[in-house]
Amino acid sequence: MSPADFAVNFFVALFALLDPIGNVPVFAASTAGASGRERAQIALVISVFVLGFLTFFYFSGLSLLTFFGISLPAFRIAGGVILFVLGLKMVGDDFTSSFADAAEASADDSRTYVRRRIEQMIVPFAMPLLIGPGAISTVIIYASQAKQYGLSGLAMGVGAIAAVSVATLLSFLATPIIGKLLGKIGLSIIVRVLGLILCAMAVQFLLAGVADSTVGLIRPEAAWPYAK
Repeated sequence: MSPADFAVNFFVALFALLDPIGNVPVFAASTAGASGRERAQIALVISVFVLGFLTFFYFSGLSLLTFFGISLPAFRIAGGVILFVLGLKMVGDDFTSSFADAAEASADDSRTYVRRRIEQMIVPFAMPLLIGPGAISTVIIYASQAKQYGLSGLAMGVGAIAAVSVATLLSFLATPIIGKLLGKIGLSIIVRVLGLILCAMAVQFLLAGVADSTVGLIRPEAAWPYAK
């Protein structure tokens, strides 16, 4: 797998996890009554937070694993389990509905929009909807894979994180357009398709983790299907 293929794979995994298009209804509910400028400010803050937080774990995640004495195969298996659970929730149900309900409730109860906006930047967007355990574990796993490519791999990984952050910003800025074009059914379909992709990636993480921690149990071509 070339550095470019690695970056594309990383971007797809993060995009499926953050699911900015599927979270458009949540963003719309959380910014109900906001002006276009206020909505743009919230979207920008969320995107910058995503970029900074994921980049931090991209460069420091492996050191944190070493500090806590956790092997990469063990973390890969744990990350695969988390991704699979998240993927099942996205496939079987409207994953964003509970967050949208909470956002609407907070919007109705609060009279000061500035205070509402601060709360909305933390919950549900910052944690755990956009950046949850699945996203963090995925970033750390791909950071370990990027080491084989050297500086170009690290640069490609940061570029993938930045691209996902920009995609998140553009999706939230285009909330009115996306909502009209796709409708509730279209957004629901996107969530389920991304959930299926997450389930497949989770199984791949599990296969790789078991292959790295055992001898001869998993065939190499099954654990690393596109490795050169």
